[in-house]
Amino acid sequence: MRQQLEAFINLAARYEATERPGDYIGDEGLYAQLHRVEPTVKRILRLLDPELPDKINIDQMAGVAMARNEVQRGLGILADMDDWATRLLPDAPSLPADRLHPWVWEPAAPLWAAEARQDAVLAAARTVNRRLQQKLNRHDIGETDLCMQSFDLKEPVAGKPRLRFPGGRNTPTWRARQEGAKYLAAGAFLAIRNVAAHEDVVTWSEQEALEHLATLSVLARWIEECTVESAT
Repeated sequence: MRQQLEAFINLAARYEATERPGDYIGDEGLYAQLHRVEPTVKRILRLLDPELPDKINIDQMAGVAMARNEVQRGLGILADMDDWATRLLPDAPSLPADRLHPWVWEPAAPLWAAEARQDAVLAAARTVNRRLQQKLNRHDIGETDLCMQSFDLKEPVAGKPRLRFPGGRNTPTWRARQEGAKYLAAGAFLAIRNVAAHEDVVTWSEQEALEHLATLSVLARWIEECTVESAT
């Protein structure tokens, strides 16, 4: 990132040095190069500070000079990032989104990249539901009822197979996992999927949306871990 920003500043300096009075394009070769790198520079600056790219538009009068100033600020952030990481941020683990369960991140990733967080969460929830339907070969009921029935402790009956965690089924821990998965799964679809699907605009922060994806990722791992038990 630093190399890209420094290259932009060098181009801007060369462009400004060759600009002639009344000619806001100056050296067309340099101007074209600035145009080519402008989108990448704005993307880098947005990662450093979402407000930095707002003033970058080299087609405006004095646009190159304004852009150069914003890029300088970005370089200043980069120069201090190591110190920030050491001195200002809490000593806490991070959650890489691309390591969420693939049923969750693969459908969510392109929408997340487009900053459509609500749609990303909805796409992930729908994919988890489809995987659950496929695993149980059930397409006759909604996702909340399907979760409640799938993890239920009752014996399977015709047309209603169950999901079963591995382990000894007579232990309190095993029963707790089954019951907990049942209610977490149903709650995820009621409180996350339905909100994303039925509200026009959900004001989730990036952190909140990521936590919703993480919840769906936990559910996806449980569904994949369980075996299907059908009535004999």
